[in-house]
Amino acid sequence: MRLGIVRGHVVLHTAAPSLRGTRLVIVEPVTAENLASGNRRGGGKALVVADHLDPGLGQMVAFVEGREAANPYHPGKAPVDAYCALIVDDGVDFRPPREGGASPSGQAKG
Repeated sequence: MRLGIVRGHVVLHTAAPSLRGTRLVIVEPVTAENLASGNRRGGGKALVVADHLDPGLGQMVAFVEGREAANPYHPGKAPVDAYCALIVDDGVDFRPPREGGASPSGQAKG
């Protein structure tokens, strides 16, 4: 799962029937550096993400990619490579691990 910022949406003239009711949004992934600085910037290469949550422009979301992105359409099949899994609240607290592998206070070691 990765974090990204909604930058726009895609309008289709013709879509696969399995995507009926699915909104497609353009998401710019957030780099670890931008997340750590808290500057609300993306920095990654934008991609199209299937969505049922209706996030607004500039809102941070978490999205999954690959095989897991099609899980919301189970048992059917949908041509989806990325799916918006949640809308992120403003309370994101990310601090990268310190030198030597020590984790900041309050963060689980992974």
